[in-house]
Amino acid sequence: MSFEQEFLKDAIKRFKYYKELGDKTFEQITDDALFYQPSSESNSIAVIVQHMYGNMLSRWTNFLTEDGEKEWRKRDAEFEQITCSKQDIVSFWNEGWNCLLKTLESLTPEDLSKTITIRTEPLLVYDAILRQLAHYPYHVGQIVYLGRLSKNEEWVSLSIPKGDSAVYLESVKKAQK
Repeated sequence: MSFEQEFLKDAIKRFKYYKELGDKTFEQITDDALFYQPSSESNSIAVIVQHMYGNMLSRWTNFLTEDGEKEWRKRDAEFEQITCSKQDIVSFWNEGWNCLLKTLESLTPEDLSKTITIRTEPLLVYDAILRQLAHYPYHVGQIVYLGRLSKNEEWVSLSIPKGDSAVYLESVKKAQK
């Protein structure tokens, strides 16, 4: 497998991991937690998802042939609080990720060295992927943090639980034997 094929495979794996962190957060939180804002200048989980959804559709629709900032996107509106159901928020979440993953899965190794544009800025495809691989985990971290705040002691850790690093490391060592 070429380096380019490995890069695409690994990028898809990383994006799926971050989607999974969000999925596991949504499974734990209540509908009310989606709209919680720690302060007037903070975004709720619903607003973060709305922003990611708009960004993903804009960036990944016709990825190789159109500017990643579509004329139909209303970025500023993505940061306005919305009223909808948890099912709607999860639907936006899934639709955005499906657009991204479908596009990534369609790319060829040769596509990585092509030039695309985002807000008229030329970027190599691999750099555009890296750009989004930094952007989306930033927001997923916010979603997980807000979810954890809402659950407090009832939160089920999405990684190694606090205080269990040694136990985790020992289980990994045993599994490798």
